[in-house]
Amino acid sequence: MPSKADVKAWKAQLVAQAEQQILKLTDSDRFKQYLNTLAKFHHYSARNIDLIYAQNPQATQVAGFKQWQTAFNRTVNRGEKAIRIAAPIIKKLTPEDQKRLDTTEEKAIVGYRYIPVFDISQTSGEPVLSAKDFVKENLVDHKNVTNLYNELKDYLNNNTDIKVSEKSLSELGGAKGYFQPNTNEIVIGGDEPDNALKLKTLYHEYAHSQLHGLKSAFKDRPRAYQETQAEAVAYVAMQNIGVDTSNYSLGYVATWAKDKAVIHSALSEIQQVSNKVIELSDGLTKQLGLQEAQKEPEHDLKKLSAHDLNKSYQGLQQQVQQATNPQQKAELKNKLNDLHHEISNRTQKQLQAFTEENPSIKQPESELDQGLKR
Repeated sequence: MPSKADVKAWKAQLVAQAEQQILKLTDSDRFKQYLNTLAKFHHYSARNIDLIYAQNPQATQVAGFKQWQTAFNRTVNRGEKAIRIAAPIIKKLTPEDQKRLDTTEEKAIVGYRYIPVFDISQTSGEPVLSAKDFVKENLVDHKNVTNLYNELKDYLNNNTDIKVSEKSLSELGGAKGYFQPNTNEIVIGGDEPDNALKLKTLYHEYAHSQLHGLKSAFKDRPRAYQETQAEAVAYVAMQNIGVDTSNYSLGYVATWAKDKAVIHSALSEIQQVSNKVIELSDGLTKQLGLQEAQKEPEHDLKKLSAHDLNKSYQGLQQQVQQATNPQQKAELKNKLNDLHHEISNRTQKQLQAFTEENPSIKQPESELDQGLKR
């Protein structure tokens, strides 16, 4: 079995690989274009967000009539009803106004007026990049994912102060799940058809409970940090069990952590929780009797027993079948090939030793020799 040092190195490698892949994505021209798009949209106050939601709960990106034309090359569709938001009325202050208001500011808000904006769904024109372009929900299912999800859910309910329940996706307002700090409750979309995504969501929300609960050290981190950390933990946990969620997770992380400083800072704090999640998952997979495909074979294969060699070989075979990333698949095949050679060499040595100890046993005749004797 792998040593403690090997296991520790494996965990550190998973987190490091996650950071490299996320940084690689954020360096892409397409992602920079996405960030430029975000910058064009105004950041609205909580009051205006409430106003937008009250008038159009499905609204995702709003802008004024002219802004859609000039900034996005889109036009508002004929007959669309505007969403009204509050815009401040700013007045230049006279010396008398400054004295009356006890301020040295040259300008001040003296009131509000309601102005019209429109959601992207009310417009037509050139496509606008959104987070969905980087978050693709096409995870490959894993035959043991459902069992592990149920086992993890039961473990958290029975052995921790966290309560995990399920609701229909329609009740979650577009989310896959959420963590409620004041009740220490995790809610998962129970009717999510993709079992791998369902398990990943549970890992994500569990990470929130550990990193951002009411008593957690990082509970006051900004939302971008929190989402970056939770999804990075989920990505590492899924990688550890051999299910590649990079198409979903890395895009999700990148859309929250919009600059490298956030990525570096956020990921530097997840190591402890990542280790905890990996250890928990490993314990549950053992209870379920699943192959430990997530652990790499020991580098010195000659030190492994025949039983461990065969077990590692079976686990790697399973990983090769499940791998969707070409580079990862090639690396796994190389490791599988090394194991195959070691098993083959040992078998040949055992056969040779056996024949030397038993010289009276004749070697089977080849088909060619038998054919000549006929």
